Amino acid sequence: MLNSKTNRIILVVSAFFVIALILFAIFRDNASSITLRDAVKILGNKSVEKVVVTKEYVYLKTQKDFYKIASSQVTPKMFVDYKVEVGSDSNFLLYALYLVLILGLGSLGVKWFEKRGFAIFSINAGSVSTSSSQSTEPSGPIEAIKSDVTFSDIGGIADVKMELEEIIDFMRNPKRYKSFGARLPRGVLLVGPPGVGKTMIAKAVAYECGVPFYYQSGASFVQIYVGMGAKRVHELFAAAKKNAPAIIFIDEIDAVGKKRDGQRNDEREATLNQLLTEMDGFEGSSGVIVLAATNKIEVLDSALLRAGRFDRRVFVELPTKSEREAILSKYLEKVPHELEVKTLANMTVGFNGAALAALVNEAALLSLRQKDFKVTIEHFHQVKDKVMFGKKKLSILSDEQKKYRITYQAAKAVCATYFDLAFEKLMLSNEKLTPTTNEPLIKHELESRIKMLLAGVAACAIKYDEHGSSAKDDLDEAKELTIKMLEEYGMGISLIAHQKEEEVYLQRLYMETKDLLESMIVVVNLVEKVLYERESITKDEVRKLLDEVL
Repeated sequence: MLNSKTNRIILVVSAFFVIALILFAIFRDNASSITLRDAVKILGNKSVEKVVVTKEYVYLKTQKDFYKIASSQVTPKMFVDYKVEVGSDSNFLLYALYLVLILGLGSLGVKWFEKRGFAIFSINAGSVSTSSSQSTEPSGPIEAIKSDVTFSDIGGIADVKMELEEIIDFMRNPKRYKSFGARLPRGVLLVGPPGVGKTMIAKAVAYECGVPFYYQSGASFVQIYVGMGAKRVHELFAAAKKNAPAIIFIDEIDAVGKKRDGQRNDEREATLNQLLTEMDGFEGSSGVIVLAATNKIEVLDSALLRAGRFDRRVFVELPTKSEREAILSKYLEKVPHELEVKTLANMTVGFNGAALAALVNEAALLSLRQKDFKVTIEHFHQVKDKVMFGKKKLSILSDEQKKYRITYQAAKAVCATYFDLAFEKLMLSNEKLTPTTNEPLIKHELESRIKMLLAGVAACAIKYDEHGSSAKDDLDEAKELTIKMLEEYGMGISLIAHQKEEEVYLQRLYMETKDLLESMIVVVNLVEKVLYERESITKDEVRKLLDEVL
């Protein structure tokens, strides 16, 4: 399927050929060549009306015909009875073709500059001025892009593929569905957290369908110019319909499709209304489908979500263990490595597709920096925290401060291992041990996490009767989880939390954590010893120490 840009190029080239043929037909040398004897005979008949002499030929014009003879064959005496005109030797046709070529290339050059935001000439109120500043248009013409992403390039989205295969088949074989009375869904909404590959999925759909792909972000419709957002929406849908069948993809649609709350925002509402109108204006045979992506479906206007607009919703969740294996296998194909993908998948709980790509890349870069020939699991251990939490350097600590920090981190590692919380390795340089999660958890699982967050404070209280300010983040998360358990999840004494129940609940968990650590103080001391030596320890190592002591 040719896109609009290719169509325009074909039209321009065709126009050049047509103009060239017309000029050739008009200005070509159509005089008939004659011999000297014929020329003498024509001149003798006195039928010649005009004589034109050039360097190469002498042209004889009669009332009906036009002849030419080589200048070397005639003498001036032959034309003594005629008024002779001297013609030009220049090739007018060649010059005309050059002119057409220059004008054509010049017009294409002007359009190229305008497309990139440079105004060559601006005409205002009859005055002409030159300018190289950016155009006042908020954005250039909408062009289809060619997708080179296939479903085989994306790992771990089997369920999503099944949902979208029907759309792909419809775009490929529309007659099959129309003969059965089925119509193409007008819109498909991809819903999921950031980084799970919603944009890549949309590109893969366009590639599999083999149709033009029009990509726009929701933010591109939010303009400071009044009416420009609605105009942009109209241009997008007009371009897609013109080149149907086609796919429109609107990324982060919540930027333009938020709920109308009654507060005045004419420009945003006008843009949203235009979007709703364009989706309603689809005909069953238009061959255009709208894909949109969001991670905040709850903020979208109900008019967008009703049947007839976004008929289908596809939820793209964080990858499961098997899906992480598939994604990691894709990214590791070109990376020399010595590791089990299953082991790597186990240590990346909570990672999205983008984070997995970053993890593999960081491990490969670390391997190159260390001049290793292959990427190993140790490289992944070293960069995992950098990808999850951002790079943190261990501050310059005094001997006493380091002692407190080692005790704090050792207690967290022991508690996390005892409750079997997900982590692979504890680094002394990072305060976070396990990432926060929004997955549905049971009451005892939430309590285990809170106890792990309180373990450092409890251990420092046991050994030193005080703790450091670095406990702030863990205490904040522990308090937040406690509030959610009691006020939102109804996990307290009753479904509705009582006054000061949060304080009592958190204090109870703290005391239970303290008792647990006092019973395992030997293990805590052994973990501290390892941290003093290496500043890191794995979950497997802590598990072995627990098994030996308990």
